[in-house]
Amino acid sequence: MRARRVVAVVAASVIAVVGALVAVELIRVAGDAAEQPGLADFYEQPDGAADGEPGTLVRSEPLEGVPAASEAWRIMYRSTDLNVDPIVVTGIVVTPLGPAPENGRTVLAWGHPTTGTDASCAPSRGFDPFIGIEGLRLMLDRGYTVVATDYAGMGTEGPDSYLVAQTAARSVLDAVRAAQHLEAAEASDRVVLWGHSQGGQAVLFAAEQAPDYAPELTVAGVAAAAPAADLTALMGSHLDDISGVTIGSYAFPAFASVYGPSTPGAELDEILTPAAVAASPEMNELCLLTNLDRLHEIGQPLIGDFFAHDPTKTEPWATLLADNSAGQRAVEAPVYIAQGADDALVLPADTAEFVEHVRALGDDVTYEVVPLATHSTIAYLALPTLEGWLDSLD
Repeated sequence: MRARRVVAVVAASVIAVVGALVAVELIRVAGDAAEQPGLADFYEQPDGAADGEPGTLVRSEPLEGVPAASEAWRIMYRSTDLNVDPIVVTGIVVTPLGPAPENGRTVLAWGHPTTGTDASCAPSRGFDPFIGIEGLRLMLDRGYTVVATDYAGMGTEGPDSYLVAQTAARSVLDAVRAAQHLEAAEASDRVVLWGHSQGGQAVLFAAEQAPDYAPELTVAGVAAAAPAADLTALMGSHLDDISGVTIGSYAFPAFASVYGPSTPGAELDEILTPAAVAASPEMNELCLLTNLDRLHEIGQPLIGDFFAHDPTKTEPWATLLADNSAGQRAVEAPVYIAQGADDALVLPADTAEFVEHVRALGDDVTYEVVPLATHSTIAYLALPTLEGWLDSLD
């Protein structure tokens, strides 16, 4: 009888916990649904939106479908591109409920992996704008305010910034500044940078640029999972496969758009075949996660007929790839890099070589290779080790 009572109590407790979790998620989903009507209106820039200091808010609005024990906002804020021209960027901020430390909350700036380049692919425009922030619950439980930029050119009108390192880095840093303008976020000057894939490139570059671009911020550490750190190696590893076509369909139109007007030879038809140039507009309208099958359907016939020349050996593209690779200068903060042993996109050998390079510059790097982790799973599977590394920063 005693055993039966114990089992009954345990079962009842489990049912109660599961029920509570389901209820929380149902409330969150209902909030997400309530935000959809008129969502596009938020992303329309008012007149003079870019006028003002980088990191200041253009507008913000509270979100209804938020993670448990938190409050959050959708934000539109000011930043600058690689030419220091003013631009407008969007994103979200989420902060835990409860009292903040006396000096404010550490800000975790998240750099998301590739979602596409079209404005509609911006994570903050998704039905659940938090779902792609890998490790969000961990960060909130640590008391961090989390800010997640969409990057320039996504969400709202702006220059294409796919793998354009300077612009992406500034979007990340100015998102932190924007969070500081939300009083309830209680954001301090202490920052931890965390990104995956494309976002790894963005946060590594942000850490390099922070002393000059945002000297008032204290970067306590920068963490990256399978970062697109060395673009020369990344493109060189995928010249003749579907990954190279997919990434290239986003990257080379972005580079041509940004660098073409001022850099001789940086026109799209100088590096891609006519067939690839013709396919790129449709591919750039497709978001990666929701349209992967269609992207591969378009891209498959282009394998072997995508690049007119090897961009890693052809100027000005070789220089542009090198200039947009991380490791330009030493990072003053500790660095954590996680790599999946089974990653077929950002190859383990390429990441290992990058780690050697930045260690030679003087970076204090903790490097973790996670067995069985792929490109899509590495950020999640690295969280236990990442948490221990974060503890070491405090």
